[in-house]
Amino acid sequence: MVARLQQCIVMAWLLAAFAWVGSWWPHAPVIAIGGLLVLSLAHTSVLGLEFIATRRVSASDPVARSSAIQCARAWLAESWMAPRVFCWQQPFRSHAFPDHLPKGNDRRGVVLVHGFLCNRGFWNPWLQELRVRDHAFAAVNLEPVFGSIDHYVQIIEIAVQRVTAATGRPPVLICHSMGGLAARAWLRTSDPGRVHRIVTIGTPHRGTWLARFSHTTNGHQMRIGGDWMRQAEGDGAPPCLFTCWYSNCDNIVFPISTATLLGADNRLAPGRGHVEMAFVPGLRRQTLDLLEG
Repeated sequence: MVARLQQCIVMAWLLAAFAWVGSWWPHAPVIAIGGLLVLSLAHTSVLGLEFIATRRVSASDPVARSSAIQCARAWLAESWMAPRVFCWQQPFRSHAFPDHLPKGNDRRGVVLVHGFLCNRGFWNPWLQELRVRDHAFAAVNLEPVFGSIDHYVQIIEIAVQRVTAATGRPPVLICHSMGGLAARAWLRTSDPGRVHRIVTIGTPHRGTWLARFSHTTNGHQMRIGGDWMRQAEGDGAPPCLFTCWYSNCDNIVFPISTATLLGADNRLAPGRGHVEMAFVPGLRRQTLDLLEG
């Protein structure tokens, strides 16, 4: 569903761009180019507002916020990365790397869980590297897209069963954003021994300030101090199972410390935006190294 939705958005943008340029170019090329730039860069304005919000809201957070220069660099990087993910990888290449579940391979496998308004195409660079390393993996699609986080438990359960059956070993769960909350919801219903480790990247473990503006079920559940988050605080998840990557420039999950868990292996990815964080080569390398443990 996410792929179709984002395909429609991309096609609508292209039609609007062609229509604008086609109507203005013959008699006002400057207006044609200016309108095209506005259409092309509108998302950067939205991202800019998010980065301003994260700096202001995180001013009193226990974790030191980023410098203005760090924030500006993260904004530019996120402005480049977000269209690659949401306008190409997810809408058009979500099946470029199918699940890899070779029988008889006893190397530890991986279940990859994406976040809000994403699909398995988000993980394409990870899937490519896992395939080269010959690790079994399954990347899920969380649906319904705007449903309850608790509805994703069965999707994760099936993926864990598939990877475990292929390798004979408990897998590592690698999760981005809301995907980490879905993994925690799954863990509430399962034996912790069925998973080797859960790695979260920019997950709002204690909610996020931005969720106050959401009217979807899963968005509402990510509100700081909301009912779902209070339930999650008492879920009894062993913090030693978690490695939590967080950033002092996360433009979606803030204040900064909301992406950490007390007692977990919390690791800072300094100066990275919410989407960009998942594509930092060093972060990916350190995360995949956990498969060898």
